[in-house]
Amino acid sequence: MIADTWFIENVADAPWMTNEVGGDACVFESDEREFGQIGYTLAVLQPGQGGGFYHKELDNQEDFLVLSGECIAIIENEECHLKQWDFVHCPPGTEHVFVGAGNGPCLLFCIGARHSRNYLYVRNELALKHGVSVEHDTPVSAEAYAGRPKWEHGRKVTWPLA
Repeated sequence: MIADTWFIENVADAPWMTNEVGGDACVFESDEREFGQIGYTLAVLQPGQGGGFYHKELDNQEDFLVLSGECIAIIENEECHLKQWDFVHCPPGTEHVFVGAGNGPCLLFCIGARHSRNYLYVRNELALKHGVSVEHDTPVSAEAYAGRPKWEHGRKVTWPLA
């Protein structure tokens, strides 16, 4: 159901998901409340954790803002070290992934358009070195993540971050 009325929700009270290799994520949408145009996620990545696999969104732009900590962005086969307040814009078709870095958690604010759900997970040697690439290109999310632990409800990170 598309959220058709305004609301206020504190991040500490919002639904969170956790994954031992993918970190923690506050996803403001749920099965009961979906945003039709734009999606928002707060991702908390510990050093070495990658929230997803190297991919590109074929029809949608995505944007990312590092709110605290450090991470590595692998974008179009380039490794970029990001720190607090670095902003990343990925137009449709931009291959990318993020991996936590530094000495503590990275808080990443992720925003993405919702025109379609057309993804392509791309094998990438640089991303493979960080454990965030598929072995074979695939447009199917379930296939890309088949060998990865499932996301669970809840969070392991202490909120707010220190």
